[in-house]
Amino acid sequence: MFLTIFLLFLGLVLLLGGADFLVRGAAALAERIGVSPFMIGLLLIGFGTSAPEMVASLESALHGYPGLAVGNVVGSNITNILLVLGVAGLICPLCCERLALRRDGMMLLIASTMMVMAIYFDMLNRPVGIGFLIVLVAYLVFTFREDKKDQDATAELHAREAAFVLMGPRFGLALEIVQCAGGGIALVGGASLLVDSAVTIASETGVSDAVVGLTLVALGTSLPELAASVIAALKQKADIAVGNVVGSNIFNALSICGVVSTVTDVPVPPEIASFHIWVMAVASVALIYFAFTGARISRTEGAMLFGGYCSYLFVIAF
Repeated sequence: MFLTIFLLFLGLVLLLGGADFLVRGAAALAERIGVSPFMIGLLLIGFGTSAPEMVASLESALHGYPGLAVGNVVGSNITNILLVLGVAGLICPLCCERLALRRDGMMLLIASTMMVMAIYFDMLNRPVGIGFLIVLVAYLVFTFREDKKDQDATAELHAREAAFVLMGPRFGLALEIVQCAGGGIALVGGASLLVDSAVTIASETGVSDAVVGLTLVALGTSLPELAASVIAALKQKADIAVGNVVGSNIFNALSICGVVSTVTDVPVPPEIASFHIWVMAVASVALIYFAFTGARISRTEGAMLFGGYCSYLFVIAF
């Protein structure tokens, strides 16, 4: 078991380190060739923060572990809202500009609803997966056109997200290319180690792979969002913390479910369809409610989100 836990930890390090290298390298290259800051914030960072979940879920589905594949994406969305924003909100109240979240917040509710319906009716198959990807592309095209036409609050938020990621030392072109390539290789290798170790832990402890995906794997793959949101809260950049989570959850729902379902049919474990998907739905609604009613997530609301995550883990454990 010690070796398995070590390999799990090593897989997480490779997965998360690879995702960070890939995002930073790709963002730097995109800026170098003249891609607009709001497009870097929307597209590269959205895909990049979902890369660990994407690769881990795809690896799980292709190797016949649907519980891990579905549990990872559902659990990651739950963890992002309840744990990540809960912890960030406890550190510093998270101010949310309603106009900046209006478009992405509505898209989060649409994506979450689509995900709930597909999982509840056990329809993670190729036609549904293609439908998810079409909606994602339509959302990206619409957002790009709106941001380019009108530099509104949402476009400014995406630009600030890009600037936040691009902080720190800059490297030359060759090293940026190495960052991207190395990040991609580390992602694939880390996902393989993570999935194999998680399956072994599930087998040796007698719990389902779905539970391991919802908790251990989901928590591990959500660490980039947790780190980024805590840093943003400490730097008094609360809108970035909320924007990162909203964007990540949109991409988790549409891109991961879309890609994985398009590649292979994924049977949904009954426990996810009957309980966990509804926890994700309630958490998504709670996030939008807190953000819009008071224009911020207060420390009290952060404590409620964090308490909700602790209660969720307690229910799973007992």
